[in-house]
Amino acid sequence: MNGKLTESMGTAYTGGGLSHKYEHLIQQATTTVFIKSPPTFALSSILNELAVYYVKRGYDVDRFRSPLHVEKTDGIYVKGPELFYIAASYPVPLEPTDLGGKHRVVSFYDVYDETKLRANNPQIAGHLEEAATYLEKALAALTEAKAIHDEWENVNIRRMDWQAHEAKIQSLASELFGTLDLRKDSAVSHRIIGSLSSKGAHDFLPSITKSLKRRILIKALPGTGKSTMMKALGEEAEKRGIDVLYGWCGLDTGSIDLVQFPELSVCLFDATEPHVYEAEREGDEILDLVAMCAPSEKAEQEIDEIRPRYKETIANAAGYMQSYARLTSLIDAGMDSALDQKAFHGKAEMLTELLAP
Repeated sequence: MNGKLTESMGTAYTGGGLSHKYEHLIQQATTTVFIKSPPTFALSSILNELAVYYVKRGYDVDRFRSPLHVEKTDGIYVKGPELFYIAASYPVPLEPTDLGGKHRVVSFYDVYDETKLRANNPQIAGHLEEAATYLEKALAALTEAKAIHDEWENVNIRRMDWQAHEAKIQSLASELFGTLDLRKDSAVSHRIIGSLSSKGAHDFLPSITKSLKRRILIKALPGTGKSTMMKALGEEAEKRGIDVLYGWCGLDTGSIDLVQFPELSVCLFDATEPHVYEAEREGDEILDLVAMCAPSEKAEQEIDEIRPRYKETIANAAGYMQSYARLTSLIDAGMDSALDQKAFHGKAEMLTELLAP
């Protein structure tokens, strides 16, 4: 029987730079394989082959897609043997000594044809310089967008019925958990559910939630306590020894967009922009927080001024990100064209040494 393959992101481009949620996986893994290499697309196919190998042998695998090119794989985590393979140089320069845990390092820096690499270097260097400029502009735009979104949230925070919100949290906790206490340590994991990619906002909510029997889709306005509610329920579950998966927002990785309780086969997630979802399968239900937000003509006027500024700034960030993505594709292609294929595949075989029987 095949295992399950679930997709998400471990990294995201935000106003605060490139953020990742890999540290918890590294700490819980039996072994982490840090794959060191220059910019490349070639490693993605190797990681995909490893994922298929494990899934066909009954292991569940989490596959982490690139926040920029969602068709590109940056890492895989294999449950059971608890193995974590992660591209650890570009764009996330992870070092084993930074995060602890048992590890191995496999370097792909020595699998290039030096003659081809020297010939490609001037063009690659030019792309790198131009790409850095576009990335800086994209991150600046995302920082501005986050500030504008905070304005939007503040308007709604002032008109929320927070007593009703707190009562709803308590009601949900009672319904979901009852008197359940598993008397064990809660296994807590973290994922980034999506990011602003080269093709616009992209999320992996369908993949993350596909095996669950019950999904609670939260409909609310900015600032009406979606993240607060999910964080509170997650913390209550942790106290009871219930395993929790937190899905973090790709724009603001301090904000939760999903909380999942695998042992209960239930999750809650933000089903509003930029990832709009409706109840579409058995076990789906809508949780509407909008009714807790008091109608206000003044507030709506403020939001009417904020909304277009936010959308314009996000559009600017997306445009810069598309230019950055185009250049990183050229950089990857330039490096990959200089690969010594025999040396590359020989080194790739080293990654199979940890394969479970």
